[in-house]
Amino acid sequence: MAAVANVSALSIPPKAETVYELTGVGKTYARNQVRALEGISLALERGSFSSVIGSSGCGKSTLLKVMAGLIPPSSGRVVINGQPVRGPRRDIGMMFQQATLFPWRTTIENVLLPIEINAGKSAAKAARERGEKLLELVGLGGFENVYPNELSGGMAQRAAICRMLVTEPDMILLDEPFSALDEISRDFMNMELQRICAETEATAFLVTHSISEAVILSDRVYVLAPRPGRIAEVVEIDLPRPRTLDMITTPKFGALVERIRTRLDQGDFE
Repeated sequence: MAAVANVSALSIPPKAETVYELTGVGKTYARNQVRALEGISLALERGSFSSVIGSSGCGKSTLLKVMAGLIPPSSGRVVINGQPVRGPRRDIGMMFQQATLFPWRTTIENVLLPIEINAGKSAAKAARERGEKLLELVGLGGFENVYPNELSGGMAQRAAICRMLVTEPDMILLDEPFSALDEISRDFMNMELQRICAETEATAFLVTHSISEAVILSDRVYVLAPRPGRIAEVVEIDLPRPRTLDMITTPKFGALVERIRTRLDQGDFE
């Protein structure tokens, strides 16, 4: 019997490692006493991809800023790898809606900028090979010395992804990074983002207004209720990986989209 118990124990998969955790997080802006967030609790496992979706003004961007350490929470705890988040950190990368590349710097110089800011030019020079490998990963090999005005919108966003990843962050936060692109380019970049996250084992958290985008990319979707923003439902996305755009036409994908849309249409969820 003991031998059987040992074999059974060995067959249990290891518990996923939690990288990032929010516990009871709330945010009230002191100037106008607007309650943007209330009671947000979530745990993100290493290598997972999660999204948050909700109506405009529900607190999605505030949540991302709190998670990035750009603004402090009014209540609750924000923790990465067991350490409290009290400001911007090297192990948290963030990507915004626009690529925001400096036009006077080459692609590789833009990619290495976070290292140059944090550790100096010599450290950035030493990290050049890492930056070049990231550019290869996103299909920008050979564009190291090109300036931003010579890149398409999608290429600039791929360079911005490299800039975010060059410090090897444990957590990447994405604020609708492809919303300015046309639909075809956006679909392509979403598939690229999935591939890059898989190859780098990144833990990602995406803010989006697109239900389809959230479903095609995520392992888990957090549906936020209107102000004060709070989690109304957590939808597990059990589609197989790697995801493909063909999945968008499947009944299962459609059912997940409809479930989230119905939840959003319920207004204040109360």
